[in-house]
Amino acid sequence: MRNPKIVFIGAGSVVFTHGLIADLLAYPELREVRIALHDIDPERLEVAEAVARRIAAARGARPEITASLDRRAALDGADFVINMIQVGGHDATVTDFEIPARYGLRQTIADTIGVGGVFRALRTFPVLDALATDIGAVCPDALLLNYTNPMAMNVWYLASRVRRVVGLCHSVYWTMHDLAELLKVPYEEITYLAAGVNHQAWVLRFEHEGADLYRRLDAAVEADPQLRRRVRVEMYRRLGHYPTETSEHSSEYVPWLLHHDAEIDRLRIPVGAYVGISEENIREYKRTRDTVRHGGELSVEGTGEYAPQIIHSLVTGVPRVVYGNVVNDGLISNLPPGCVVEVPCAVDSSGVMPTRVGALPPQCAALNRSYVNVNELTVRAAEEGRPEHVRHAVMADPNASATLSLDAIWRMCDDLTLAHGDLLPESLRVTLAD
Repeated sequence: MRNPKIVFIGAGSVVFTHGLIADLLAYPELREVRIALHDIDPERLEVAEAVARRIAAARGARPEITASLDRRAALDGADFVINMIQVGGHDATVTDFEIPARYGLRQTIADTIGVGGVFRALRTFPVLDALATDIGAVCPDALLLNYTNPMAMNVWYLASRVRRVVGLCHSVYWTMHDLAELLKVPYEEITYLAAGVNHQAWVLRFEHEGADLYRRLDAAVEADPQLRRRVRVEMYRRLGHYPTETSEHSSEYVPWLLHHDAEIDRLRIPVGAYVGISEENIREYKRTRDTVRHGGELSVEGTGEYAPQIIHSLVTGVPRVVYGNVVNDGLISNLPPGCVVEVPCAVDSSGVMPTRVGALPPQCAALNRSYVNVNELTVRAAEEGRPEHVRHAVMADPNASATLSLDAIWRMCDDLTLAHGDLLPESLRVTLAD
């Protein structure tokens, strides 16, 4: 595959686009790729194009770079499509926090499951439908690499609409990187296996030179009271396997924590954290925009994300193992067939090949099944046009169901339905509470 075409959908996520392009152009074999940038915001698209050209110059690369507000035109002839849209932007994020908070429901990140994850998925699905239609028309064999959250719901929805899709997230890599750093072992020297669902996978094996590093982790936790004040360390102590997403994320996927003031204090859970993160993302975009406009210097450091690694392996044949979110076709035997799971994937010129992991520890699979229930009901709500399944998804959510009455859940969903309005699938824009 000579000079593949790589399309960035949602390229106006400028900082993330910046990092991915820096990674891509660091590979000598990819320095003449074709990069097509698409966004619906003209200013952000202009900034993304300027950033891409600055990175190419700094790398000494000669890619072909184009930018278009027309998605289908950008996709025409694509080999790879990187999706990183956020439908509704910051305002929709604030809505996902403020309305549930009025009902007493606490969230931290609200992008995976929970009521925030459900409504983020529902306003993303119509755009995914349109994206899939365009891919089918002009680049049906392209590999779609999805970064948009809620990862598992979006990949589940896309799997029946495009030929090739893999969801990518950095949580497994950074979990293992940080655990290695905590134990003062070089990351390059550890071996590990993780599997589960996105943002709630489990470290099943963690070794250095044949020795089980879990025993060293136990000693580190025992010696440091502050480590014991982290949600995922608490989950590890109770469940026996370390979860692969941050404590902020992990706290809202379980029923035991966010409705207890004492637990929030003990485990230092940052309620509402993502609103501040979203605001900082906007400030970072503006800093980048202003740097470009005034001729300032831009960093060309990469991110270590999986998408550039996958593209490089498929183009060159260099073998790698990455973690991907894919349909569960017997990959994890005690999670439902057809759901989306996160497992190691071997990548080379022949494709992305998921690894069959077998059965998860039963206590880990039990938590994952609660997560999958929310995924399934949300996807079914959109595919079948059943607004009651939106409420059923939130009823099944561990955090919401542990906090709110059934009546409150239905009224909260009505309020969110009205607030998000035309962003939702047309068949789901109805209220159901008496």
